[in-house]
Amino acid sequence: MRVTQTMISQNSLRSINQSYSQLSRLFEQMSTQKKITRASQDPVVAMKGMLYRTQVHEVEQFKRNLSEVYNWMDSTDSALDEATEALKRIREIATQAANDSYDASERANIAKEVKQLREHLESIANTQVGNKYIFNGTNTTAPPLIDSSSINRPISELISGEVEASNVQIVHGGRVFELVSEDAATGDLIFQDVRQIGNPSVDDEDDFAERAITLTLSSDGENITYSGFEEDGSRRTIDVRENDIVIADKNAISANSQPIEIELLNGVKIQVNLDPQDIFNNALFGDIIRLEQALEDGAVTGEELKKYIDEIYNHIDHFVTQRAEIGARTNRVEMMENRIMQQEVTAKKIMSDNEDVDMEKVIIDLVTQESIHTAALAAGARIMQPSLLDFLR
Repeated sequence: MRVTQTMISQNSLRSINQSYSQLSRLFEQMSTQKKITRASQDPVVAMKGMLYRTQVHEVEQFKRNLSEVYNWMDSTDSALDEATEALKRIREIATQAANDSYDASERANIAKEVKQLREHLESIANTQVGNKYIFNGTNTTAPPLIDSSSINRPISELISGEVEASNVQIVHGGRVFELVSEDAATGDLIFQDVRQIGNPSVDDEDDFAERAITLTLSSDGENITYSGFEEDGSRRTIDVRENDIVIADKNAISANSQPIEIELLNGVKIQVNLDPQDIFNNALFGDIIRLEQALEDGAVTGEELKKYIDEIYNHIDHFVTQRAEIGARTNRVEMMENRIMQQEVTAKKIMSDNEDVDMEKVIIDLVTQESIHTAALAAGARIMQPSLLDFLR
């Protein structure tokens, strides 16, 4: 086959263009530090890259979720700590007041401080973090405690029917009572300890009178009777002072107990909130109000005040238990954070191995290709001899 000068020139130009393409590809890899910039360059790398990048983005979202979880839990723990300190202060000053050397005016002054501490607890119940109420379940846009007056209804409203008996709870002696029946003959209202309501062994009509812990309010509101048990199991029935009970709306504190869960790993969610009824409830505020009323009552002795102090102790223990729950969740979140960090390192390494170039290799290849290209240009200049047209010019 006859090889013409044109064929030599075309082949030389084709090789030089290919060399330029290789230089362009290597320069592009060096400047972007990526193996490919278009899926057409390597479909396999492109497909794997989309998968690995999704995993990295997923881990990054989990890290953002971690910040939200810590925000909720730290804020909750801080609020519970503040509430616990307020309860400790109430216990402390109530213990002082239980000394019979204190007169009525001094106890009345202590009652004023107890009231201020109670109002402080009410503000803690409405704690917000980022415009979200953290103690109201999933209804984070509304405060769990809207109107503090609904915690302490006058007994006259209940007797007159202004407030439905079925819509209230009565707090007495560390217990919360709800209406279970109304005496058809006398019109007396019978309230039962809510911890017993729904218990088949107590709700049975045959042994209700024997097993139930009840609070009976006469139809005229003049007589309040408590019927319960002594420590030895014997039953006792006593008259209760009007200022030793607190009547509160059932919905005074939000009953939204829906958990707020945030996903930290695939399929693994952590609850970040607490049920408002478990901590800031009618029992808590009712017992504090009862203490206030007892301190304001000059007839109450120091010995009688001790039972109110015991009730405050119980609430402090409950807050400590809730803080332990938050602490346990936080420990688990910290372990999950370590796992997320490890996953991030692994996911980014796999993505880098798939997409990123080996810079040392690219630099060597680029220098080598430059040398090859220079040699090709030199060789092409020698083999492209002048043609007849060059002489005719």
